[in-house]
Amino acid sequence: MKNNILILIVIAQFFLTMFDINGFSKYKLDVIVIDAGHGGKDPGSIGKISYEKDITLKIALHLGRIISENLPDVKVIYTRNNDNYPTFNKRAQIANSNNADLFISIHCDSFNKPSVKGTSTYIMGLSKSSANLNVAKRENSVIELEENYKEVYKDYDANSVESIMLLNLTQKSKIENSALLASLVQEQFSKRVGLYDRGVKQAPFLVLWMTTMPSVLIETGYITNREEEKKLNNKTHQIYIASAIFRAIRDYKNQVEAIN
Repeated sequence: MKNNILILIVIAQFFLTMFDINGFSKYKLDVIVIDAGHGGKDPGSIGKISYEKDITLKIALHLGRIISENLPDVKVIYTRNNDNYPTFNKRAQIANSNNADLFISIHCDSFNKPSVKGTSTYIMGLSKSSANLNVAKRENSVIELEENYKEVYKDYDANSVESIMLLNLTQKSKIENSALLASLVQEQFSKRVGLYDRGVKQAPFLVLWMTTMPSVLIETGYITNREEEKKLNNKTHQIYIASAIFRAIRDYKNQVEAIN
């Protein structure tokens, strides 16, 4: 019975692909939800001089301001604009209930080797890389701070083949559009800001799994690298990062709307 269901899912996915022009969903970019990672009781990764939650909030607010100034027809919504902690479920709910066209989650990375540096942009998906999975596990572990998290997130199972196939079925165009935006973000980081490019990656991030629109999780640098941590706490550098993300959004908007 289970095998028959899986076969039906694959067939349905094939037909969805056939009717999806050039692999991209048709829509106009009207609403963007910006998610500053962590916050409140959840500091995120901890560096020598700062908390991840504070850096992500500053970059998120810079990004929202730049979008509003340059794309006045696009509505910007924040999952948080101060030092509070919205649950993963709440962050996704904000995006889904507002019919957002993009969900952008901003983070800082960390590692046990202080020499590691660079930026990565993640999209939802499975990964054979243990490094990618470890990043997702670290971010997902925050749910343990939430009440009744086992009940709220009971349907999420990154190790379930059936769960991932259903994910691919319902979110195929979302994942392809997410990959386009992610590649544009990394290109801007590398060419415009001169940041080390660690590439576009896939991992089972809970916050991306719960959203229903193209979504990316951006690691803006390593807070455990002293040089990058100093930059991440510098206002000018924060604006450079936000500007790079904005340019990627602008180029993404032009490309997907041109397909329409």
